[in-house]
Amino acid sequence: MGDIIKEILSKLPGDEIADAVFEGANIVLYTKDKDFFLEPGTKIRAIVDELKKRIELRPDPSITLNQEKAEKEIKSIIPAESGVSNIIFDSQRSRVIIEVEKPGLAIGKQGELLREIKQKTLWVPLIRRTPAIKSSLIENIRNVLYQNSDYRRKFLNKIGHRIYDGWMRGKKNEWIRVSYLGGARQVGRSCMLLQTPESRVMLDCGINVAAESEHAYPKLEAPEFKIDELDAVIITHAHLDHSGFLPYLYKFGYKGPTYCTAPTRDIMALLQLDFVKIQQSEGKDPIYTSEDVKEMVKHTICLDYEEVSDITPDVRLTLYNAGHILGSSMVHMHVGNGLHNILYTGDLKFGRTELLESAATQFPRLESLMIESTYGGKDNILPPLKEEEEEFKLVVKETVKRKGKILIPVLGTGRGQDMMIIVEDMIRRGEIEKIPVYIDGMVWDVTAIHTAYPEFLNSNIRKLIFHKDENPFLSDIFKRVGSKKERDQILEEEGSCIILATSGMLVGGPSVEYLKALAGSQRNTLIFSCYQPEGSLGWRIRNGETEFTFTEGTKHEVMKVNMEVTRFEITDHSDRKQLMNFVYKCEPRPKKIIVNHGESSRCLDLASSMHRQYRVETSCPRNLEAVRLK
Repeated sequence: MGDIIKEILSKLPGDEIADAVFEGANIVLYTKDKDFFLEPGTKIRAIVDELKKRIELRPDPSITLNQEKAEKEIKSIIPAESGVSNIIFDSQRSRVIIEVEKPGLAIGKQGELLREIKQKTLWVPLIRRTPAIKSSLIENIRNVLYQNSDYRRKFLNKIGHRIYDGWMRGKKNEWIRVSYLGGARQVGRSCMLLQTPESRVMLDCGINVAAESEHAYPKLEAPEFKIDELDAVIITHAHLDHSGFLPYLYKFGYKGPTYCTAPTRDIMALLQLDFVKIQQSEGKDPIYTSEDVKEMVKHTICLDYEEVSDITPDVRLTLYNAGHILGSSMVHMHVGNGLHNILYTGDLKFGRTELLESAATQFPRLESLMIESTYGGKDNILPPLKEEEEEFKLVVKETVKRKGKILIPVLGTGRGQDMMIIVEDMIRRGEIEKIPVYIDGMVWDVTAIHTAYPEFLNSNIRKLIFHKDENPFLSDIFKRVGSKKERDQILEEEGSCIILATSGMLVGGPSVEYLKALAGSQRNTLIFSCYQPEGSLGWRIRNGETEFTFTEGTKHEVMKVNMEVTRFEITDHSDRKQLMNFVYKCEPRPKKIIVNHGESSRCLDLASSMHRQYRVETSCPRNLEAVRLK
């Protein structure tokens, strides 16, 4: 495949193509011939059909209309009622991104308005929906990408050469192995290294926020890991236990690609920046800086679900919906020319949730499955959601009756939005009293990102977001908390309210500050909404501890927990039944199952049950163990 561009150019007249480059696994042809750009006929399609590669034709930047004139032309073509909010030119790649409130009106019947923009401006138009809630983070990420457009073009071209220029390390024999650098028989610091004779690919790169430093980070001291040999990183989703250590790689010299969905890129950058802030507020020296997060963003390649992309000469990647949080993915890797097919689930939810569709189960081929086991123990059968909701309503009503406040520590992404949807629905239906719902921490920023990517949400929420008057995230019950002063005002106010605050595990963040203020009164209620890892403050309270000492410098603060403590565990993970059912529904059924991301007893129990029920080989590796897949 090393001469693939030469082969493409040989099939086209020499004067039609000014430049041919890689954009990752895709091939982009630039032309200075206006007529050929507008009417390439069937030439490009014929080459795509023959080579089975994605090829895009764009105008050379030298023939595009001046940006100021192009913007005026675009505004004259797109109807005012479509609500144009932003027009951004990506000059290096001859593309223009047009943000509108109503994309259908901007596209026109069968794309006629897009064709008119192309014809009159010679820019390639891309229509994006304006987020219902403005996100400064998305704007900052966009700015980083556009400010580094020239670098990105060279970087993507380099990735393409790595994929297509042939084997670099020499094909001696065919083997595949996975080394566990974290996340084996534990929840936290998920990190695996996939190795073939040719490729080194990392799957997730997380931290354990509840652990001491030596147990918090992946074991990169493993002899098989060499940062200068790493070809690619794939991130399944944004939670810090899967993405929180990634900027550290870029800090120490990694310059390769990170593959994930667009929502994952945006949310993980937000969580990583927040992690830096929390470490600074606790008087710790952050393990990386905002500049390292920016470096990560520069090197991220976003893929849609079920978009197939080569990432090395012998690894082909496809991301599938995992149903866990916005943009969460299961990673399908086709290794070698039909040699072996692997599915790494990351965290999955095999069941439709308030926000997302259920995890996918249909794959082209599948031999080995690496599956999570957070709730994989034989006793991890969660009660039906309706039962949990009835209990939640009762707790809220009792707390309101005694004029107490309700603190719900939430994960900034996933659980925070789940709780917003559930509470809004209950209040709208009159099932609980209409009281203020305060949103603190990064929950609001992540919610804004949700409104920017409605195509990743389930059909019900997607339809509501498309209509401003029905968008549950814009309900007047929600009040954003933006400062310590506002936080203090909430605590001083008389009357009941619900507080959704990060972190969900009470490991730093505003949820801990609210807890300190509310814990002493029996009128108030603490409702746990998510998994509490061993050692975290949330885990200790769940296990009955009632007195805690907080130390800041020389100051010691004692907190007694007198408030009511309960839980409303609507997990975005699969419980035991769903995990077993996921394997049953997988098509094709895997021949080998590796169980990870769970407490040791749960990993072992789930692996044993799957072996007995499905008659497949199962294993539960430990950290620093390597598993031979082929």
